[in-house]
Amino acid sequence: MSIDQLKSSGLLELYVMGNVTESEQLMIEKAIADNPSLKQEIKDIEESLEAYAQLNAIPTDVSTKPMILAMLDYSERLKNGEVPIPAPSLSPQSEISDFLPWLERSDMQEPDEYEAMHGKIISADDHKTTMIVWLKHGAPDETHIDEIEKFLVCEGSCNIIIGDQTHSLTTGDYIAIPLFVNHRVEVTSNEPCKVILERAAA
Repeated sequence: MSIDQLKSSGLLELYVMGNVTESEQLMIEKAIADNPSLKQEIKDIEESLEAYAQLNAIPTDVSTKPMILAMLDYSERLKNGEVPIPAPSLSPQSEISDFLPWLERSDMQEPDEYEAMHGKIISADDHKTTMIVWLKHGAPDETHIDEIEKFLVCEGSCNIIIGDQTHSLTTGDYIAIPLFVNHRVEVTSNEPCKVILERAAA
């Protein structure tokens, strides 16, 4: 296959996306080694695909990235030998002291820099995930249809707007969010609001 045929075949685009057979990969890599000009072609394809992806990216809310990062962090901690300890379930009787084994851990402190939200998973299983969450400004509107969300405020204060009702919470306060009702969080303290967040299957 000539260089012009290779360029027009679509194989270089598939190669960049990692979607070629082993024999095609070997053939393309040999062609790149024999024709250094193909390196620029590959670079141009990579930049074009990245620009296309950015142009068509679906915007996410401020909580999506921190939640994904928290899950990756927890998975890495387990791989490195952390023994999971189930967190107590949140209830109206919950106290901040119930979570001191996690709140006092040096690896579960607020980072110096983060965007609007940061989280560290305390424990997670198929039924329930419990996290320490720091909110600088709040959390966007959401409605849960299959999980019960509960909060225990550890530091700072916030308003949780559930439907058309505003609940003002401060350190030590607990609240459960009902299913099928839109809600959002607005931080009212100067410092980030630090909460224990539990999401359990309904």
